[in-house]
Amino acid sequence: MNLEGKLKSRTIIRLWAPLAATWLMMASEGPILAAVIARMPDPKFNLAAYGVAFAFAIIIEAPIIMLMSASTALVDNSHNYRKLRNFTVALNVIVTIVMLAVLYQPVFDFIVRGLMRLPDEIADLTHGALLFMIPWPAAIGFRRFYQGLLIRDNLTRRVAYGTIIRLGSVITSAILLISLTSMPGSLVGCLSLSIAVIFESAASRWMVRGTLRRLLDNHDSRDNRSWVLSYGGIASFYYPLALTSVISLAVHPVVTFFMGQARFPVESLAVLPVLNALTFIFRSIGLSYQEVVIVLAGEKQEHLKELTQFAMKLAAVTALAYALIAYTPLVTFWYHTVSGLSMELTAIALTPTRILPVLPALAVLLSLQRGFLVHIRMTRPITWATVIEISVIVLVLIVTINVFDVIGVTAAAVAFITGRVAGNLYLVPPCLRGARSGSDNLLKQ
Repeated sequence: MNLEGKLKSRTIIRLWAPLAATWLMMASEGPILAAVIARMPDPKFNLAAYGVAFAFAIIIEAPIIMLMSASTALVDNSHNYRKLRNFTVALNVIVTIVMLAVLYQPVFDFIVRGLMRLPDEIADLTHGALLFMIPWPAAIGFRRFYQGLLIRDNLTRRVAYGTIIRLGSVITSAILLISLTSMPGSLVGCLSLSIAVIFESAASRWMVRGTLRRLLDNHDSRDNRSWVLSYGGIASFYYPLALTSVISLAVHPVVTFFMGQARFPVESLAVLPVLNALTFIFRSIGLSYQEVVIVLAGEKQEHLKELTQFAMKLAAVTALAYALIAYTPLVTFWYHTVSGLSMELTAIALTPTRILPVLPALAVLLSLQRGFLVHIRMTRPITWATVIEISVIVLVLIVTINVFDVIGVTAAAVAFITGRVAGNLYLVPPCLRGARSGSDNLLKQ
């Protein structure tokens, strides 16, 4: 998007608000399904199984998460569209094969019963739930690819419309499955998620048809920052992003593994997805900012100052909003009344919740940093920042659980904050170098 003069806040809000709404709607899926499962038979085991199955699905889909950023940054003509589309298809096939391999019973038993040492009740439910997640990775891949094209074409409202369809499908599917079947809660949750994402992916493809017609008629680049993509070029650009997602999302099964070794393992596994769902609501506001930075930073990064100022305000608002829940009676209302946790599980959730208010602010900062680095096509530091973040998380988990005998879910909260701070700090120098480079280019004009 070409912009003349100073970037106004209303321009940022116009692009960002539909994406923020999209992420908020996606974030609401977790609390909705957790609340449903918590009110069905055997809630403790089913919440734990749902959390473990979802963690597996997330890590398996990790390589395709950044396709939205890639298509936003790279696809500006018919050649580049076809190249990245074919790349997307190949990636979707690979992640689907990985999903099937994990579901192969000997492999699954080795990981879940052997390495993670989960109780048989949770392991059996997890395998059944994960079977329903087979279509999930490919549907997410296509959806994010097409959503990136919509964002690049400044059609972010259509991204939000697709998520409305997804959220409606989740709720409808869950109601029908509960009414018409006797499925355990964990299976209801995972099947509802898969159905919803398939509908959203189909809707995104339909809504992008006008953009695709214009792309296919455009055989030249739309700006001076483009180049003619090759598969090698795509792989070079995308590999650090994919590796970043894999490493970043690997934290879910890693943390799940440590939960099984800590005090109150079943309780921690039951509380963790509900805690993650709450924090994700506030983190999602920051996550939605990454593509905004990619689109609006400017060819010479001339709008970085305005984007940074907006991000700082957004970080403060999200942290304060989270704290308003974490440190007031609203937290008990949320966990017990809304999410359906027992008072026993609600009590366990209180301490980790009150550790995490700064996490939404750090998510905004991370999106600003990542978006800027993707914009200037410097993706490698993003990977190293994630390596550092996950390494710190694992180290903190080892110390808090094995040395201080902290309850698993509380140890996870401490680890999340410490790791994220380390990752944010690592990205500061490359972002400053990139910003200086852009300033030098502006002065030469």
